Amino acid sequence: MRRCQRGFTYLLALFAVGAAGLIAVRAIPLVETFEQREKEAELLYIGQQFRQAIGNYYQSSPGMLKRYPAKLEDLLLDRRFVGIKRHLRRIYTDPFTRQAEWGLVRDADGAIMGVHSLHDAQPIKQGGFREIDVALAGARNYRNWQFVYYPPLSQETKGTVGLVVQSALK
Repeated sequence: MRRCQRGFTYLLALFAVGAAGLIAVRAIPLVETFEQREKEAELLYIGQQFRQAIGNYYQSSPGMLKRYPAKLEDLLLDRRFVGIKRHLRRIYTDPFTRQAEWGLVRDADGAIMGVHSLHDAQPIKQGGFREIDVALAGARNYRNWQFVYYPPLSQETKGTVGLVVQSALK
């Protein structure tokens, strides 16, 4: 009876190792998808931080003329004021490229209105964004996820825009 059972445990162990390997191979795409989703969430958070900092910089411009920052470092230390004024604590790293280098969205004067990732991969998240990020829906790559600060319309501008829209509809 012992002769018939020789090698049975060895075969069982080989089968178990093979099954574990197959499970691990199938789990790799799931782990990669999970990691990409985490990076997307981090990019959304960082983008919001940049947008908010650029907005704070713009809104706190001294005088009547509002300005965007000329470079990202201006968000770290706003030299337009006598005291220390920071709009951002640090320049974040892009969660996909792991570098502090960002694509910049500039206005007509060359000042920075927003940032975007320099990564070319296609986002998993294609919808379900917050209202402020609705423009990110359907993006082909992370470069199209642009976090831009647009100043709110003044009452005079809102009235003008309303008249233009009404006359266009007629």
